[in-house]
Amino acid sequence: MNHAIVGVLLAWGVPRLRDLPWRATRDRWAVLVSEVMAQQTQVARVIPKWRHFMREYPTPQACANAPLADLLRLWSGLGYPRRCKSLHDAAKHVVAHHGGTVPGDIESLCALPGVGPYTARAVLAFADAGDVAVVDTNVARLLARVSGGSLTARESQRLADSMLPRGRSREWNQVIMDFGAQVCTARSPKCDECAIAPHCATRRRMDGSWCSDDDPARTTALTSKPQARFDGSDRQARGRLMRALAERGVRRGDVAAAMQVDAARAARLLDSLVRDGLVVADGEWCQLP
Repeated sequence: MNHAIVGVLLAWGVPRLRDLPWRATRDRWAVLVSEVMAQQTQVARVIPKWRHFMREYPTPQACANAPLADLLRLWSGLGYPRRCKSLHDAAKHVVAHHGGTVPGDIESLCALPGVGPYTARAVLAFADAGDVAVVDTNVARLLARVSGGSLTARESQRLADSMLPRGRSREWNQVIMDFGAQVCTARSPKCDECAIAPHCATRRRMDGSWCSDDDPARTTALTSKPQARFDGSDRQARGRLMRALAERGVRRGDVAAAMQVDAARAARLLDSLVRDGLVVADGEWCQLP
């Protein structure tokens, strides 16, 4: 069954691969930047930021030499600024320990700040065409539905490894990710358009009628889960201050107004940003580091 799916998906997907700018490069640094930016962020928002970032910081050395404040200003609008700091720290690590070249093995990649097994595998697959299977949320969801059962992270990786067509990992990983993002989607999968519907255990069990309550992807590890409400959240308040700081310094007394929260909550959130290394609060003023 796995081999049949691979052939069908490659035939479907290779002509339909999404035209993403980082897919045109084999540079590990450029791929790493794209993967970090795309975490929990829509691709459409990432594309212009990635292009801007790569113009300004085309190498780990250029990134490592830049003040974090400059990177955070460029990053503004992508959200999750801790990712930006981790990328900055990773660039410094690459310069200090790898001569300015992003390493090409999983162990060394996973030693970089902010890089886990998924990102390490993605760098190797997309930059080096290494024979590694990459399991993101789209892939994990597809694997659970095809197999017809909830999967642990280890089970998803093992199944993905077994399906990997040796020598075609770069295009295969792109195809299966795109298929999950465009057809086997989280909320409304396009089962009637699905090229692998005859091989899908979940589709057969549901007898052609989709029911989200019976979706094994709901309880599968690595699949995206509903996020907490953004409006009124701490993340929104922190983001408001970070956007204000990208333009100017902010007085401590004005932090609550910038965050649009009460003074006690503002103080707590400011402390968290300082602990994360994203804000410097010296005396009366707050600013980017």
